[in-house]
Formats: sequence, structure tokens, C-alpha cells
Amino acid sequence: MAGDRFSYKWDSTLETVDNAEQTASRIASETGFGEDEVMQIAMAVREAAVNAVLHGNAYDPAKKVELEIERNTDDLVITIRDEGKGLDMAKIPDPLAPENLLKTSGRGIFLIRSFMDDVKITPSQAGTEIKLTKHVHGTAEGGKEASQ
Repeated sequence: MAGDRFSYKWDSTLETVDNAEQTASRIASETGFGEDEVMQIAMAVREAAVNAVLHGNAYDPAKKVELEIERNTDDLVITIRDEGKGLDMAKIPDPLAPENLLKTSGRGIFLIRSFMDDVKITPSQAGTEIKLTKHVHGTAEGGKEASQ
């Protein structure tokens, strides 16, 4: 497969979260990932998009969320950027700590890291960028690339 690159810029709304999830799911499926991995990729993108819209941009209509997807024979790389004040990684609570086990939120980054092969979070004063990578493995029926 030749390298493909897709780029989107959306408003800071819940519709953006749905758009990002659906777009990532479609591209992951077209790339040849199996059903379970497509679901994991879609969920990771959904969590990252929620963080960008809610925590990063705080639903500010003047701020945008960018989604960039690159795919090649080795990887599917999904980058999500917000225009918020930047994420303080030290303030992210451990969802597995006893005091956090019963909380109904705060597991997004934990889930993202569980579902993807590599996660890089780059906070700055201009916003936060999260880069999600899922490795492509092998070849599926019909010559489509697939993950194992």
C-alpha cells in the first residue's frame, strides 16, 4: 500500500467526536485491520477527541480540533490536536489507584495506551497533540494488509 494522508479540521463539538471516531474506523477497516482492532482504534480516537473537545478546547467555538491520519505498509498513525492551554501530564490521576477505581471518568488516556501500539502526548501552550500508532502486520485474504 502506498502512503495515504487524510486531514480534517472540525469545531469543538460532540459531533466532532463522532466524526473522528467514524473516520478512524472507516480508514482502519480499509487498511485491513480486523474487527476487534478497528473497534480499539475507533475507541482510542474517540477518547482522544473527547479530551481535545472537552478538556483541551472546553467547547470553545473559536477553537478547532485537527485530525490527521497517515497510513502506509507498516503503520496507521492518527494525530489529534487541540488549541487549548495544554495538558499537564502530572495532573492525570492513575485510574488504577484505589481512590479512583469507582470514578466514572478519568480512564481515557489509560484506554488509549491499552488499545494502541504507541502513544505520544505532546502538550504545549498552543494546545495538546496526541499521536496514536497501530502497527500493520501481514496480509489478509484478497491481498489487503491486516493486523494480527
